[in-house]
Amino acid sequence: MRLENKVAIVTGGGGDIGRATALRFAKEGAKVAVADISEEAAKQTADMIKKMGGDAESIQCNMTVPKDVQDMADRVIDSYGKIDIYFGNAGVNSEEKKLPDVSLEEWNQVMDVNITGIFLGMKHVIPRMDSGGSIINTASIAGIKGQKLVSAYSASKSGVITLTKTAATEFGRKNIRVNAIAPGIIDTNMVEDWKKTDKWPVLSTANALRRIGEPEEIANAVLFLASDEASFITGETLVIDGGTLNL
Repeated sequence: MRLENKVAIVTGGGGDIGRATALRFAKEGAKVAVADISEEAAKQTADMIKKMGGDAESIQCNMTVPKDVQDMADRVIDSYGKIDIYFGNAGVNSEEKKLPDVSLEEWNQVMDVNITGIFLGMKHVIPRMDSGGSIINTASIAGIKGQKLVSAYSASKSGVITLTKTAATEFGRKNIRVNAIAPGIIDTNMVEDWKKTDKWPVLSTANALRRIGEPEEIANAVLFLASDEASFITGETLVIDGGTLNL
């Protein structure tokens, strides 16, 4: 198994991509700490892992609260003795608005979760990766090319990419690899409202493969970056968008 004897944290582990990745990690032998702002959602994912014979625990964690994040990292050390893999996946979307119509409150909320949460996660996990490790942060293709009507989301995800590169440079000598993923449109709760609009037939086929992605396809990519198969990859952003950026 590719992650045998590894300990992993998955934030946003109660959501679609987080859950798919936590299950994938567990199938490959990892012990998984499932963190989510929703205690119930985290527990559901952990219970799914346990039912398939894996080792997991759930942690309620608000990634914008420094004490929550520190307590999360400490709890994993107390339970498992180490942290090998960290998937910084918790995030929120922006309500679609033109930039001048975005309130400061809305801007700050997105930034707090999507970039400050990534910062806090790495701040508290990296010092506990005594034997090296792999960190994967969730960005977006919107952070690469920008996307109209979601200025806060696009800016926050661009920040994730840059912060990932910075951390990779700072901690490579400690054998800590830091990479990001940049998904395109994936079949998650975030796109449920889009499915009800006139633009969905266009959005759902606006890539080279002419379909949206599945959470499990993201999980497979994260697994690769977490595993030793990606041992010479750091500071990179893996685009998983079905060829959207190529059009």
